This record gives sequence, C-alpha cells and structure tokens, in this order.
Amino acid sequence: MPSAPKGNALSKRRGVGTRSSAQADSGSGEDEAASEAWSNTSECPSLLSTTAEDCLDGETVDGQSQQGDLEEKLKDSVDCLTDKSAKTRQGALESLCLALASHLLPDFLLERSLTLSGALEKCLKKGKGEEQALAASVLGLLCVQLGPGPKGEELFHSLQPLLISVLSDSMASPAARLHCASALGLGCYVAVTDVQDLVSCLACLESIFTWSYGTSGSTAALVPASLHGLLCAALQAWALLLTICPSTHINHILDRQLPRLPQLLSSESVNLRIAAGEAIALLFELARDLEEDFVYEDMGALCGSLRTLATDINKYHAKIDRRRQRSIFRAVLHFVEGGECEEETIRFGLEVLCIDSWARHRICTAFKDVLGSGMHYHLQNNGLLRDIFGLGPVLVLDAAALKACKISRFEKHLYNAAAFKARTKARSRARDKRADVL
Repeated sequence: MPSAPKGNALSKRRGVGTRSSAQADSGSGEDEAASEAWSNTSECPSLLSTTAEDCLDGETVDGQSQQGDLEEKLKDSVDCLTDKSAKTRQGALESLCLALASHLLPDFLLERSLTLSGALEKCLKKGKGEEQALAASVLGLLCVQLGPGPKGEELFHSLQPLLISVLSDSMASPAARLHCASALGLGCYVAVTDVQDLVSCLACLESIFTWSYGTSGSTAALVPASLHGLLCAALQAWALLLTICPSTHINHILDRQLPRLPQLLSSESVNLRIAAGEAIALLFELARDLEEDFVYEDMGALCGSLRTLATDINKYHAKIDRRRQRSIFRAVLHFVEGGECEEETIRFGLEVLCIDSWARHRICTAFKDVLGSGMHYHLQNNGLLRDIFGLGPVLVLDAAALKACKISRFEKHLYNAAAFKARTKARSRARDKRADVL
C-alpha cells in the first residue's frame, strides 16, 4: 500500500491507491438546493457573478481579478455569519457552501480560521434546523479545503463536541442531524490523527444506525420515514471511517456488525438498503484483506437476501429506484460470492480516476456528496484529494494544451447525432414488434 506523506498511521491508511485500502434520502438533492440558494433574498451579497464563467467576446476574465472579487464577497459573507438575523446567517452559509465547493481557497480560509470556527460554533449551538445543517455542511467543506494539517485538525476538534451533541439529540431537526453525521465522518476522515478520536467517532455513528436494528434478528425495526436519511448518512459516514480504521479494530467491528447489518436490507428506504449493501461489501473487502480465506457463517441467507434485491420487480417501488437497486446489488452479490469489485472510471480534464474497490467507491462518493458539481475541479486542483486517490501533483497546462483537449461545438454535435442514431437502432431491434391480430 503506498504511503501518504504524513507520518501518522491514519494518514498512511488514507492513501487508497491500491485495492486493499478503503447521502442519504434527503442528500441527493443538495446540488439543486445549493443552486436554488441564490434566489433566497439576503443582506449578504451573492457570489453568483464570480462562480460562473465570465466570458466576454470569447475571452475569459483575468483569473486574479476574479479571485479578488470572490474573496471580497466571501469576506462579506463571513461577516454576515454573526448577524442577528437568522435569514441573513443562512444566506451567508449558503454562499460559503457554494463558493467552497467550486473554488479552492486555503490561504483565505487559514487567515480566518478562528473567526469561522467561532461563527460556526454559534450557528450549531444557537441555530435551528436549517442553520445547523448549513453550518455542518460548511464545516465539512472547510475540512476538505484545509486538509489534514494543524489548522484543519484544530478546527474539527473545536466543533466535534457540538456535532456529536446535535447528532445525538433526538429533539433536533432530522436534517440538522443528517448533515452533522456527514460532517463528523468527513471531518474525522480528513483531520483526525489520533486513533482514539477515530474510534469514538465510529462509536457515535454506530449508535445512530444500530438503533434501527430489530429484535427478531432478521428484519429491521420500523423507523419513521423522516429518520431514514439520518440513518443512511450515519451508516455511510461510519463506512467511510472504516476505510482508515486500524486492523486491530476491524476484527471487533466484523464480529459485532456483520451478523446484524443484513437486517437493514429489509428497510423500507431504498437508500438505506443500498447503503447497507455497500457497507456489507466493504466489510467483506476489509475482512478478506485481513484473512484471504475469510468465511462468513450465514453466507447462504445473506446471498439469498442480496439476490432478492438484485432481482426486485415489486411494482410499488419507483422504476428508477428498482433499476438503481438492482444494479448495485448485482455488484454487491457478485463481490460477496467471491468475485471482483466492478471497476468504474471518472474522467476529469485530461486525467482518469479508477474506482476499483469498495473502499475507493465509498471515499469517492463521500467527497462527491459534499462537493457536488465541484468534484471534478477539486480532483484537478485539491492536493488532499489527489493524495488520497494517488493522482500525483497537480497538472499544470498552458492555454494551448487546454484548447487542444477541447472539442468544438460542431464536433460535439456530430458525436451526439451519431450516438442518437446508434441508440435508436439498438432500441428498435429490442422493441417488441407484434403483428396485428385479425
């Protein structure tokens, strides 16, 4: 396994260049929610004019000038975080979420880390529902921006108790608890260097989703639909931390969770079922890394449940949900039965990222959930993500190279037309052409 530059054990485990190293129901619409945030009236200035591609007569506005304008408006947003109006604070948090997801601003944030920490602490402690959810999202993005250095670790440790407090509060908003679970998992993954801190975060997240375990031993307990997203987020954050968990703790987790986790495969929520299936595949991957001839005692029942979900044709499930569930559980079943993890490639710029393990899949999905459409930008420019996925130093390309790698609008039109024609022919052959019966 390739070692990351850091000296501590967790930093070494974060390098997932090899196969052996490894949101929720309401989380799927975060990109749309972020884009709609600009329509929300607020006293804070909008960053929309600086996040879009500002082109005039085919020429891009000077990068340094655009960066300066962005930072000026971000300063106003940071100032608005302490405003008396909850609406203004929420508008500032929304602006910060969108800006941090689509830009890389570590120097700007380092200068204001104490200010941001204090403001987020007040939002989490005194805010309600949406404000707490937005503050947790901003914290996750700050950890991605600052990376595993001292400042990032200090920021996370200062707000970790508040995240756990909101997450564990049954009276708090489910949306706020959901985002706190995701921020706790991502922040711990990026910033924590002490194994004991990692274990405590794992235990906290585990206590959330294990609450839904049934007493019969085979099926999940009935859980209100409003909490499905929270359980899913906690399970996914827990699975993310498993990818950097020391092997000595993995054995205990396997003994404790692998026999009970299949209960969640009977959940009413398709997202929770999928999260449970992916977590089971990850546990099998980690178990086989520790012991090549690992054998699960109740393999027959588990494979039966996975096979049922991989061939689900129940009409009361949405068509798109059935298709997504079948696709994922076919891959999970194939891997659990002893097959290889299906490979996926992500193209960004001139580079390609290969997802060839369940650990890499969970890590990639966790960052994609928080960064949204800014994922490709951060893969190209963020040293943290490039280190995690073994992409090497940031590529520096001149304008001529960038222009050469772009296809013209006319070429794109021809390609789309050819693809449409081929797709139409293929569908026509597969279509049922029954003759009229007289």
